[in-house]
Amino acid sequence: MLKSKTFLKKTRAGGVMKIVREHYLRDDIGCGAPGCAACGGAHEGPALEPQPQDPASSLCPQPHYLLPDTNVLLHQIVSAWRPGTWASGASSLRLPGSLETYVEQEQGENANDRNDRAIRVAAKWYNEHLKKMSADNHLQVIFITNDRKNKEKAVEEGIPAFTCEEYVKSLTANPELIDRLACLSEEVNEIESGKIIFSEHLPLSKLQQGIKSGTYLQGTFRASRENYLEATVWIHGDNEENKEIILQGLKHLNRAVHEDTVAVELLPKSQWVAPSSVVLQDEGQNEEDVEKEEERERMLKTAVSEKMLKPTGRVVGIIKRNWRPYCGMLSKSDIKESRRHLFTPADKRIPRIRIETRQASTLEGRRIIVAIDGWPRNSRYPNGHFVRNLGDVGEKETETEVLLLEHDVPHQPFSQAVLSFLPKMPWSITEKDMKNREDLRHLCICSVDPPGCTDIDDALHCRELENGNLEVGVHIADVSHFIRPGNALDQESARRGTTVYLCEKRIDMVPELLSSNLCSLKCDVDRLAFSCIWEMNHNAEILKTKFTKSVINSKASLTYAEAQLRIDSANMNDDITTSLRGLNKLAKILKKRRIEKGALTLSSPEVRFHMDSETHDPIDLQTKELRETNSMVEEFMLLANISVAKKIHEEFSEHALLRKHPAPPPSNYEILVKAARSRNLEIKTDTAKSLAESLDRAESPTFPYLNTLLRILATRCMMQAVYFCSGMDNDFHHYGLASPIYTHFTSPIRRYADVIVHRLLAVAVGADCTYPELTDKHKLADICKNLNFRHKMAQYAQRASVAFHTQLFFKSKGIVSEEAYILFVRKNAIVVLIPKYGLEGTVFFEEKDKPNPRLIYDDEIPSLKIEDTVFHVFDKVKVKIMLDSSNLQHQKIRMSLVEPQIPGISIPTDTSNTDLNGPEKKKIKLGK
Repeated sequence: MLKSKTFLKKTRAGGVMKIVREHYLRDDIGCGAPGCAACGGAHEGPALEPQPQDPASSLCPQPHYLLPDTNVLLHQIVSAWRPGTWASGASSLRLPGSLETYVEQEQGENANDRNDRAIRVAAKWYNEHLKKMSADNHLQVIFITNDRKNKEKAVEEGIPAFTCEEYVKSLTANPELIDRLACLSEEVNEIESGKIIFSEHLPLSKLQQGIKSGTYLQGTFRASRENYLEATVWIHGDNEENKEIILQGLKHLNRAVHEDTVAVELLPKSQWVAPSSVVLQDEGQNEEDVEKEEERERMLKTAVSEKMLKPTGRVVGIIKRNWRPYCGMLSKSDIKESRRHLFTPADKRIPRIRIETRQASTLEGRRIIVAIDGWPRNSRYPNGHFVRNLGDVGEKETETEVLLLEHDVPHQPFSQAVLSFLPKMPWSITEKDMKNREDLRHLCICSVDPPGCTDIDDALHCRELENGNLEVGVHIADVSHFIRPGNALDQESARRGTTVYLCEKRIDMVPELLSSNLCSLKCDVDRLAFSCIWEMNHNAEILKTKFTKSVINSKASLTYAEAQLRIDSANMNDDITTSLRGLNKLAKILKKRRIEKGALTLSSPEVRFHMDSETHDPIDLQTKELRETNSMVEEFMLLANISVAKKIHEEFSEHALLRKHPAPPPSNYEILVKAARSRNLEIKTDTAKSLAESLDRAESPTFPYLNTLLRILATRCMMQAVYFCSGMDNDFHHYGLASPIYTHFTSPIRRYADVIVHRLLAVAVGADCTYPELTDKHKLADICKNLNFRHKMAQYAQRASVAFHTQLFFKSKGIVSEEAYILFVRKNAIVVLIPKYGLEGTVFFEEKDKPNPRLIYDDEIPSLKIEDTVFHVFDKVKVKIMLDSSNLQHQKIRMSLVEPQIPGISIPTDTSNTDLNGPEKKKIKLGK
């Protein structure tokens, strides 16, 4: 049936335009109830249950369906609340019996009121329709709304209607569901007679006007991990001045939560501050004890020179909340029978959350998920509600689930829709697969990877040509052959973005059939590849470059250690070993040339765990040993990435997916320059080349480890490398590699960026056809944004996994003493690195319930004087390492000073049997 509405509209030119709006109403959509005579049993989509399960509601004792309004659904969606059966047919936009339920917007009626009326009409229609099904039918549709007026109108119209809270409280058999109710607004559950703590957020209209006029600045709020009273706002836009603004103090943070988009007001220069050097954790058991906050805020202020002051501001409003469900633990109230408790998130950048629950005793000592509902002006903490119980704290499965959820790593099993696009087994290379592909199975190709690697995506070869030159090939798994654009497998790979490597497991970007089998370049099997082949002279200068899809058959899958043994062995001269020696010789020349151009060789302590084969607990922990073969593989991967970047940019100047590494701002290097100066060394940072040369010169005959420490510190000064679309940026330079152009081509099994690059390269060499999204720079920019986020989260998840397994290691090992070097000095602590374990930690010099020592902090040198002992960056100290389990939420490696000996500060050497889980545990002040 067709309904039309005609109205007149004045045009800009002053004319009158007649507009006709047509609505096509269907009369063939069934109600969804099986066996309904009126609808002939017809329905589209999932059918309603014939008899919904009785949810034992004291308000609605008879069986019923629920029809929630839009706001209830949006507000409660995170809680996965399923008390009854939702009337899916009635709540969808395509309502059953749409001829009867079609609602036109009346004159003077806004869109929201029209929507409310439409849902009421649908509820009423359903109730009348269900009565027609049979005379003795007692089925009802219950309307759920939190809008008072909407509910009143529904009741007037004879529709059974309740608020979400009324209905959930009526479910006598499921009292725990009350915990999952979201607060209705920021005003709900305000602390009785609580005084106003925060200033009011300005409305969005005023914020937008202020941003437009330049009164306010818009940016992303980033809370500090080390200091809960400090944050920065990274300003959006191209204005380089005031790119980052500091916020200090509770009132200036003004209820913003990490990653919110906020509007800030810049304070006058007389009120600017320097980043605080205090490490400050929120200990607030008394959630409303605001007086103590003012005392703590005074600790943030440090007397510094004017050049150390940074642009400082305050949050005046929230443009967009970026809240998500948070993992953490319940901090049970000390008040007996209290339903109000504080939830402590696992992420220290998130404030504690006040929730109401009757299950506190059950949830204590367990990891749970909580959602934020609002943050009233008179509450020290936001309000939220319980969502889900994850399991016991400390359990490997629970902690792994927490770190995956906290870092937003998609880790659900691949769906059947995704798996349906995998090749059918048994699989073999067909004649069709060989089209536009070169057969390279005769070449002596081998792979070199870490031990236990099953997702082998790169292999190499080197051989001498008849003309005396060398042919070098990098062969990469042809993943894009199996993952075709736009299908479910491609969409899921794009969403995941990267494979995530944890200590004990791997979260694959693509299903295992591809990652560990058909795409993995294992030895002695035919595999499809994308090859980058150079003709070089013996000085590693490229004479010709060729890109081709290929078929290869790897002759050996070696570990770095095995490849190194072959290169070093005087008795081995087979084809594989000869190829490796040629590659190694060329790699050394390539590396030397890269470093001469200004490429940085930085250092980052990486650890490797040796696991117990039965329990899978870590039994040994050591820093990874790097060999020449690690560098050999790296050099050719870098060369392939640069060669491919040039090729795809030549072919697709506006649509190439590239990777850049921005140069750090000069202020980033302050800590490095000061640290080197304290050792009478000069570090120049005006260019990457001068930095690299300075680091090479920064040697000390009496302190060999100094150079490594400087390089570790230099790593901390760097910016994050990012993916970008060439048509959306004009700065392609990769600072760390000193390369004018770069991309990722060499790991398509574990990085989606490489899959896109393979597709671009395939089109460039005529090996595959293009598709619309590949040459849409805006879509490519969106892909890059997701890839950058996923890559960053994968790194954080990996570090969190290492931290957890380090805790497990020291839990079994007990207390140990080790030599350490100071990386940073803070106002009340030192941050140290233990080379033996590649472990970093904080040694605090203030303990709760103990007299505080005399501390003098100097930011210029930098140094920290404790009583009569002065600590500088890179000083060697001895620390005791132990697992501190006194705080179940944040179990951590705790470090205490052993040497140098400072009375009342250093731990005596006879405390090896100290029990940190015993009666004295509450006296320990927890560090980072």
